[in-house]
Amino acid sequence: MIYFISVLVLVAVFAIATVRPINMGLLGLAAAFIVGGWISGISIEEITSFFPGDMFLVVFGITLLFGIARVNGTIGLIMDWALRLVRGRPWAIVWLMFTLAAVLMALGSVLAVGMLAPIAMPLAKKYRIDPLLMGMMTSHGALAAAFSPITVYSVGINQLVASQGMDIDPVLLFVVPFGLNLLLAVVLFLTRGRDLWRRSEAITADDVRDIRSGGTGGTGSAPLGASGGSGSTDSAPLGGSGGAPVDGGGSGAVAGSLRRGPVAMGNITVAERGPRPTLDNWLTYAAMAGLLVTALIGIDVGVASTCLAAFLLLISPKSIEPAMKTVSWSAVLLVCGIVTYMGVLNANGTIDFLGAKASEIPWPLLVAFVMFLAVGIISAVGSSFGIILISLPLAAPLLATGDLHAAAFVIALSFCATAVDVSPFSTNGVIVLASAQVDDTRRFQRSMLVYTGYVIIAAPVLAWLLVLLPVTI
Repeated sequence: MIYFISVLVLVAVFAIATVRPINMGLLGLAAAFIVGGWISGISIEEITSFFPGDMFLVVFGITLLFGIARVNGTIGLIMDWALRLVRGRPWAIVWLMFTLAAVLMALGSVLAVGMLAPIAMPLAKKYRIDPLLMGMMTSHGALAAAFSPITVYSVGINQLVASQGMDIDPVLLFVVPFGLNLLLAVVLFLTRGRDLWRRSEAITADDVRDIRSGGTGGTGSAPLGASGGSGSTDSAPLGGSGGAPVDGGGSGAVAGSLRRGPVAMGNITVAERGPRPTLDNWLTYAAMAGLLVTALIGIDVGVASTCLAAFLLLISPKSIEPAMKTVSWSAVLLVCGIVTYMGVLNANGTIDFLGAKASEIPWPLLVAFVMFLAVGIISAVGSSFGIILISLPLAAPLLATGDLHAAAFVIALSFCATAVDVSPFSTNGVIVLASAQVDDTRRFQRSMLVYTGYVIIAAPVLAWLLVLLPVTI
């Protein structure tokens, strides 16, 4: 009976957070105390011990560090440099947005799409680029690098699987989803963007500057607070439903506009020189590089990012208040609340019970494919990171049987959970939809839904065929 109630409450937590604007982590914490204390007889002290302080530091430290990079204009400088490389080639704009999103996400910024979509989508309108192509390429770029060693996704998954007695190669966790997302992006580009190869138009520095300042189509930073679809804000920015509380979309990330007079360069007018990096910018570059190095040598990412952020704020006190506003407290609560409840399920035996039942099914590869498909469907309307935190512990007993390759299963499932964040009900999708300059928003949303349906089917098939099956048979 305890097992049934525990699972029923878990389903209720996810369902309520999907259809109501309430943080899933908050519901998870409440469920942990109710199911753990009242129903399972676990002491309050033991329940609070399940609270993941290490994950708290990871989410807090990384989002604060990149909040500082946005506030002091470091992200804006990176974008200025990259956008001047386009030189009027529409196809290059599309792939530039994919690359920029991947780089920003790989460095730990879970708000990569939020930074780029308000620029990319108006450019698509102005230069007759398919808005679905531009929006989805930007999203796939960010999702491709979602499992960089210093992202919240990667650190959280590694800590979770370590607690289950498993080990995942962080390089494979990064490379495999990257390759699969790149494959999806290539197919998308060949399907909807082939005509761009034959086009070349004059894209000026003023175009980019006007868009970033809100002068083209009235975009600016407004879309970053947009809400759409059904769902909660709990998942933002980790692939959840509804509008993400993406603070400061018009702050430092868009402050580094091109300021010098334009000069002709081929078929594009570019700034003679962009704004020069300040000492704060150079130190921020060093901090981001230092975070990557610390992750590679095994230093705790949460501790490193928090210390580096504290150092940057110490030398630039004026950034403290706006930077603190960029911390994704909703993401902090999401991660900590769900992990705490999963700790309760582990303590009261629910996870072992479900795993034992799953292991009785005689076709483990079929079970894996069904899980991949279910995770994709649920993540398309809910929190991708939340469903990863829920599904991996539930799958641990099945993986312990040795019938499936544990590392391949974890990587494949993680890809399936995040690839569908192109959905208009995900944080990335909401921002793309809100930033799009189209004549018919509902029609564009339907196009996004159709594409999401393709991804929901394609992601499990690719993950099963290319990742899990070759190392299991």
